Amino acid sequence: MQEAYIVAGYRSAVGKAKRGGFRFYRPDDLAIDVIRGVMASVPSLDAKRVDDVIVGNAVPEAEQGLQVARIISARALGFDVPGLTINRYCASGLEAIAIATAKIRMGMAECIVAGGTESMSLVPTAGWKTVPAYSIAKEDPDYYLSMGLTAEAVAKEYSIGREAQDEFAYNSHQKAINAIKSGYFKPGILPVNVEEVYLDAKGKKQKRTHIIDTDEGPRADTSVEALAKLKPAFALGGSVTAGNSSQTSDGAAFVIVMSERMVNELGLKPIGRLVGSAVAGVHPRIMGIGPVAAIPKVLKQTGMSLSQIDLIELNEAFASQSLAVIREAGLDPSKVNINGGAIALGHPLGCTGCKLTIQNLHDMKRLNKKYGMVSACVGGGQGIAGIIENIN
Repeated sequence: MQEAYIVAGYRSAVGKAKRGGFRFYRPDDLAIDVIRGVMASVPSLDAKRVDDVIVGNAVPEAEQGLQVARIISARALGFDVPGLTINRYCASGLEAIAIATAKIRMGMAECIVAGGTESMSLVPTAGWKTVPAYSIAKEDPDYYLSMGLTAEAVAKEYSIGREAQDEFAYNSHQKAINAIKSGYFKPGILPVNVEEVYLDAKGKKQKRTHIIDTDEGPRADTSVEALAKLKPAFALGGSVTAGNSSQTSDGAAFVIVMSERMVNELGLKPIGRLVGSAVAGVHPRIMGIGPVAAIPKVLKQTGMSLSQIDLIELNEAFASQSLAVIREAGLDPSKVNINGGAIALGHPLGCTGCKLTIQNLHDMKRLNKKYGMVSACVGGGQGIAGIIENIN
C-alpha cells in the first residue's frame, strides 16, 4: 500500500450568505477559482495527471446541480479530467479528502483534487423542493426536524443552558477576530476577484471588481450582553438563537492529494496527510452529538489516543452541540477551535470539512504541532472525525 499525502491546499474566504461578497457568485465558479489557485501553487504538476476531482456539496441542485463536480473539473483542469460530486451534508468536504486518500492508498489513483463548495446564498439549505418520505415522517418525524430544533434537543438532553451558549458564541467571535488581525488565516486563503453589476448615479449599469480575501462573519462589536438580548430562533422558550448558531455562508476549499510515488517523482514536500477517518450514526433528533460517536472510532482505527491530538477543529454548527460534544467526548477545550468556529466564521456546508483541514494544517505548522483532528456533526444524524498529521 502506498501512502497518500496532501501537497497543497487553499480555501476562499467565507462570505455571508445573501449579504456578502459571494452572494451572486456561482459555487462552481468559486470552486474553479480555488482549484486553479491550488494547481498554480504546484507548477510541476500537469493538470492532465490529475486522476479525478472529488467535490463535496450538501445541496447538489440548481446552481450546484448537473453533476457540479464534472462542470468544475472540465473548466478548471480540462475535459480529460473527470469529476465526482459527493454528499455527506456537513461532512462532505472531509469525506472528499477521505475518499481521495483511500483511492490513492489502494493504488486506484495517483493524484486527486478533493474538497467542497457551497453557495447558501443561491441554494437554500433544504433545497428548493424537499419531499419527505411519508412512511418516515409518520413513523419517525424526528428525522425531518430542522437543524435548529435538533440543537434545542441537544441543549435540553445535555443540560446546556442559554448563558453557556452565548458565552461560547462570544468567545468564538473574539478568537476569530484575533486570528484575522494576527494574519493566521492568510496563508490558507486564496483571494478571489468578484465582478458585480451595479447602477451608477444616472441609473446605468456598471461593472466593478473587488477582491474577497477575508472571512466576513466575525463581529468585533458583539458582546455577551448583546447575544443575551436575542430571541430564540427555533422554539418558544428555547435557548438556541441566531447568535449562538453557525452562520449560513458561501465558500470553497480544495486540496491536492497525491501518492508518495508521485510526490517523490515531482520532488514535492508534502504538508500533511489524513491518518484516518471514521463516520458514525446517531439519532437524527440529536444529530449534533455525532462527533461523540465518530471520534472514538477514528482513534481506534488509527491506534491513537486523544492525548496525542494537539489541535481540534469542530464544525461548530451550534453552541449547544459544540459544548455537549466537548464534554461528552472528553475534549480539552483549550485545543478546540483555537481561532473560532462556524458561529463566527460561517459554515458553507459542503466546503467546511476541507476548509477546516486546511486551517488545521496551517495552525499545526505555525504552532509546531504534530497531530490535529477535524470533526463535524452531520444533518440527518451522523458524525465524522478525521486525524491529520502535520508532515512539516
